[in-house]
Amino acid sequence: MLARLSSKGQIVVPGEVRESLGLERGTVFHVQIEGDRIILQPIRPSAVDELHGMFAGLDLLKELENKRRREG
Repeated sequence: MLARLSSKGQIVVPGEVRESLGLERGTVFHVQIEGDRIILQPIRPSAVDELHGMFAGLDLLKELENKRRREG
């Protein structure tokens, strides 16, 4: 398979490779150089990373205080 470097330094990963590896938009890669080779290793998010931002915008303390008031 061939890929071309754009004027902005971007490379398009061929669809067959993306599908085979389950790569999606926003996938982060670890990039390393070995001799004259470029190695791209997809970084899979951990369970903690997947939870990041899940409660953004919620005031959990206020909700807990309101719940305590209703119970008490």
